[in-house]
Amino acid sequence: MQKFMPDIAHSAEALQEGTLDWVGMSQIELPLVVSSKDSPEQHVSALAEAFVNLNDPQAKGIHMSRLYLALDEFSNHQTLTPKTLASVLDQFISSHHSLSDQAQVTLKFDYHLRRRSLLSGKTGWKAYPVEITATYKEQTVVLELSVAVTYSSTCPCSAALARQLIQQAFDQQFTEQAIDKDQVMQWLGSTQGIVATPHSQRSIAQVKVKLNQLDSHFDILGLIDALENELKTPVQAAVKREDEQEFARLNGQNLMFCEDAARKVKHILNQQSDYSDFWLRINHYESLHAHDAVSIAVKGVEMGYTA
Repeated sequence: MQKFMPDIAHSAEALQEGTLDWVGMSQIELPLVVSSKDSPEQHVSALAEAFVNLNDPQAKGIHMSRLYLALDEFSNHQTLTPKTLASVLDQFISSHHSLSDQAQVTLKFDYHLRRRSLLSGKTGWKAYPVEITATYKEQTVVLELSVAVTYSSTCPCSAALARQLIQQAFDQQFTEQAIDKDQVMQWLGSTQGIVATPHSQRSIAQVKVKLNQLDSHFDILGLIDALENELKTPVQAAVKREDEQEFARLNGQNLMFCEDAARKVKHILNQQSDYSDFWLRINHYESLHAHDAVSIAVKGVEMGYTA
């Protein structure tokens, strides 16, 4: 004989009537297989958020276990793609047909890529924070992809001030004698020759894009590559001396305020036809100041992301 168990969420009345925008769970631990365009499938450890709205003002609550079980089934039997994520939203709605007509799921994980060094050919792992959000509202699925790319930024103002000090040191050293090329070369290679260096800092570009359609894959690699290629100075994995020297050269040839980096990223995102909207935040974690330098920009479409 099956034991009767009360279902308070179904049978009890709400203490206070009213609809709710989102109800669900966060910090759900979820192993996933991720399919990204032009990149092998990858096993990741994700944290998930799952929500539906609550349309019935008298309902006590939603069936949270149904959301969890739908994610668990998805984790065990499917690969993460735009279409499979949309099917999860459909399960959220169908399991709450009398309560909800909107659904949302967010997945956060680190995406690991093998990255080649600048010159030596060595490779190493780099982890990129990724966030994917799928929302079903007004019978439409909206997909958003967020990534964070770490790079080095060298201050143009600091570089100009350092060059001025080097010029002054050169003038003091060679004012009263004929300039000999070998002597100048030796001096330039000494600590007396390069008396100042510009400050640079580790910086992060956070980017969120809204995808135009339910493609067969999330193009995580494509977005990361586009950002790193535009910024020119992504942080490195495996590094030999020749790589470090090339990194120094790239920093010197790509001096950037946070405003410069934001404009570069905005320009490259505007060239991408797969994104209907985007939001970006540039964070330069200053080595000169105790505070950070920040720039924020959006694509600027009607009813789109705001800064």
